[in-house]
Amino acid sequence: MRISVSSDMDQPVARQLVEELRRRGHEVRTYGALQPGADPQWAVCSEAAARDVAVGRADQAVVCCWTGTGASIAANKVQGVRAALCTDAYTADGARRWNDANVLALGLRLTSEPVLKEILDAWFTASPSDEPEDRGNVAHVGRLDAGRTHSPRAGRSPGS
Repeated sequence: MRISVSSDMDQPVARQLVEELRRRGHEVRTYGALQPGADPQWAVCSEAAARDVAVGRADQAVVCCWTGTGASIAANKVQGVRAALCTDAYTADGARRWNDANVLALGLRLTSEPVLKEILDAWFTASPSDEPEDRGNVAHVGRLDAGRTHSPRAGRSPGS
């Protein structure tokens, strides 16, 4: 799988992430502080990695910053990206399963190497759900992403 990785800081967990992805057989493209001479600002490097997913240069991306929040926000501004900030394996599993997330956001501050491996295990093991409700929610997010915010159910009161 082709995976783009960005980090605004050259931290041990960011380097471990790249090494672990390569160890698992993935083709990794790096951005930000992981790429000498590249712009390390979280908004810039997160956008670059997310854009790879949106245009098909990468199958998925992992974006990192100190808390993971900024990287997640920036990635989610790229049309076609569904980035999820995951701090544990359960959240990573749910993000892939229920949200069909295609970008994993991680916080450099609190993610240890063992937790990183658990998150990656869950992320790569989970498959998007085929349940109609889950697919409907992902489709609705796609409409929001495209600027079409009207929903046939919007504005209805319960039971109407």
